[in-house]
Amino acid sequence: MRKRVRWTVEGAVLALGVLAAPVALNAQGDALARGTAALRAGRYDEAINTLSGVASRDAAPTARRLHVRALLEVGRDAEAEAAARRYAADPGTGDALQGTLGDVLAHRGAVRDARAAYERALAQRASDSLEVRVALAALLDEAGDRAAARTHWLRVASAGESGRPSASQWVAIGEAQHRLSRTEPARVRQALRAFAAGEAADGGDPEPRLRAGALFLEKFNAPDARTSFESVLRANPRDPRALLGMARIRQFDGAPGGAALADSALKTNPRLPEAHLLLAGTHLEAEDYTRADAAVRSALAVDSTAPDALTMLAAVRRLQGDAPGFESARRRVLARAPRHAALYATLADLAAKHRQYATAARLGAEGVALDSTSWRSHAVRGINQLRLGHADSARASLERAFAGDPYDVWTKNTLDLLDATRGYRTTRTARFTLLADSTESALLTLYLGELLEDGYDKLSRRYGYRPPPIRMELYRSHADFSVRTVGLAGLGALGVSFGPVLAMDAPSARSAGDFHWGATAWHELAHTFTLGVTDNRVPRWLSEGLSVLEERRARPGWGDGPSPAFLSAWREGRVPPPSRLNDGFVRPAFPQQVILSYYAASLVCEMIERDFGAAAVPALLAAYKQGLGTEAAIARALRLDLPTLDRRFDAYVRERFGRAMEAVAGGTGGQYGRLMVAGDSAARAGRTDVAIAAFTGAKALFPEYAEGESPYWRLAQLYQARGDRARAAAELRELTARNGGHLQAQLALAQLREQLGDTAGAAAALEQAIWIWPYDPQVHARLAAHAERLGDTRKVVRERRAVVALAPVDLADARFQLARALVAAGDRAAAKHEVLRALESAPTFAPAQELLLTLVDGGAR
Repeated sequence: MRKRVRWTVEGAVLALGVLAAPVALNAQGDALARGTAALRAGRYDEAINTLSGVASRDAAPTARRLHVRALLEVGRDAEAEAAARRYAADPGTGDALQGTLGDVLAHRGAVRDARAAYERALAQRASDSLEVRVALAALLDEAGDRAAARTHWLRVASAGESGRPSASQWVAIGEAQHRLSRTEPARVRQALRAFAAGEAADGGDPEPRLRAGALFLEKFNAPDARTSFESVLRANPRDPRALLGMARIRQFDGAPGGAALADSALKTNPRLPEAHLLLAGTHLEAEDYTRADAAVRSALAVDSTAPDALTMLAAVRRLQGDAPGFESARRRVLARAPRHAALYATLADLAAKHRQYATAARLGAEGVALDSTSWRSHAVRGINQLRLGHADSARASLERAFAGDPYDVWTKNTLDLLDATRGYRTTRTARFTLLADSTESALLTLYLGELLEDGYDKLSRRYGYRPPPIRMELYRSHADFSVRTVGLAGLGALGVSFGPVLAMDAPSARSAGDFHWGATAWHELAHTFTLGVTDNRVPRWLSEGLSVLEERRARPGWGDGPSPAFLSAWREGRVPPPSRLNDGFVRPAFPQQVILSYYAASLVCEMIERDFGAAAVPALLAAYKQGLGTEAAIARALRLDLPTLDRRFDAYVRERFGRAMEAVAGGTGGQYGRLMVAGDSAARAGRTDVAIAAFTGAKALFPEYAEGESPYWRLAQLYQARGDRARAAAELRELTARNGGHLQAQLALAQLREQLGDTAGAAAALEQAIWIWPYDPQVHARLAAHAERLGDTRKVVRERRAVVALAPVDLADARFQLARALVAAGDRAAAKHEVLRALESAPTFAPAQELLLTLVDGGAR
């Protein structure tokens, strides 16, 4: 890793304490205090001017070090180097400023000259020798001389055992402990204690908190990292490294605003390499290779041999398919840092973000081969082995990573998850392995196995691809699913596809009605096909768009539909066009933009199929498989350039939703919103006819919208209150055809159809309700009764099995009813098994006794 610039701040109060009495010296001390305060508050121009004046009049090292630091903090690197050289050449402070000169030279990539400056400082026993040793050791370690580096770090770490270190010395001690923790993990705590001691020694110095925040973030401890960075920003809202730290937290949490915070850091320091590299990674996630390359170039302009910047350059080249460019960048990294395993760990992380999980696991292994103490390489290898379904090898890699770094939250959580799921039950179908909590596996697999097999048949025909056997994991705890996906609790998604491995919340992980688990399973399965058919090269927008579109094809009412929020956002230009749609997923400008981008992507896919035929999407996927970028792929498959595609799609959206778009425009939701408010007001006043007219008018303006308290739902309630069951059922039928995930509507529709004598309709509504919430035994019992009247013996058996799986209070009767269904289906052996189990819990249950006698007598004949 490229050496972090060493900031050395000596407290102004301490400096003033040794000043002599004359007025001139007091004035100098006052000016130094003002400059220090301005620097810590982010008034950089004032700080630089003040400190420059003090440094020019006073040969004491404090002001000169602070002056150089201030210049570096705002990216005035050339001025910082000129000042550092001037001060280092001054006979009065030359020895004391060699370390500062070394910092500037190391920051700018002059590694050999930096080492020489550090060695001169140590030879002269400069006052900042502890800080210098840490910086020199970092360069030695980077060059592969780990024994020499360790000797220096051990010497610094021991300095905290006696004396009263200053804040900057505590920072050096903490950094030495941090570096030593690579092979002695317990030193992480000592590092944090040293940073805390530095903060106690000088509460105004941001450096201890910045270092602590960076260490917390390295271990994926975002909450404590956030506390550290926020405390710095309260004193200095412009601090570039604190802003960058917050950007990294946002990025890791998947929250919007990370790129904006990095941009803010660059406003303070336009030459902050880490900020440019964060933006490069964001551009790479969006598959915007041109902007990623530009951001990497900005980082390399600071230090053309920086390993982290060259690593990102290697990633850009690899993802562009530029093998020679990748190899050149890789060699340049290892030329400066022969054991820089972070090269492979970073490449692996970026490969995983591009859904190339097998490649990520291989790159993690290369990192381990380069440096067996690269715990991140072990971890990223294990995480991606797990994503590929190789649980045993994943555990071995993760156990090795945890032994070396027990403070890595991601690794620990993933190992805890593996332990927690050891009791999960495995069920197999022809092409799927289903893993679920043993308490609900029997219930969920009754439905999921059938659904996934149906999806496999339909999707394989559509995409001309047959994946290998697929593993589906269902997590009863959303936190467990989140850990499975990103290593931490708190992920907002419901499911994820790693290609041959799918993971999702079980319906029990959410409240009743919040989650359509059938549509989610179908969505993730569709990813398996689009990833597989493109060798994992399909861009995010297209894979997500096709998955949402496939949801809508799966069953009536499945998948997202349009909403007022989408139409308003599109009208206002807040949803990216197709050419930039990846931005809506990986760097959203506002929280809801991700959800809106899912729907927009599905509409792009619909438009492509409508305008270019059924073969257009497979042609587009084939272009991506060949390694083409979006611009070239669209040109080949659709014979369009991206601006034309954007214009065509805008026209498509406006043609399809133009009336509704105008109806929801303006304050209070436009004309549509005003009609809904008027309808609610009339309904509350008991003016039912007026309410029905208002809601009917709103429905006519935006007939596609059926979410939540839509006009359909309100009209159904009004008609039902009037006793008009037929009209209420008609409204609910239209609602559920557009929004199959409305649990209350499905249950209400089933009841109305039962009352109207529509057995088939009632059964259909109950079946759809199960895909939203499968845990109500009465729903299954009602569906079994309807299926029996319809002569569907297979479905009767399935529903009676579901009732048994839910372990009702009267389990004996549930097993007896299942036995009856099995007899009707012709499976007398299974029926006998169930009736015997019923009698085990209720030996005197007469109907079960009679059925058993019938089965035994029948078997004897």
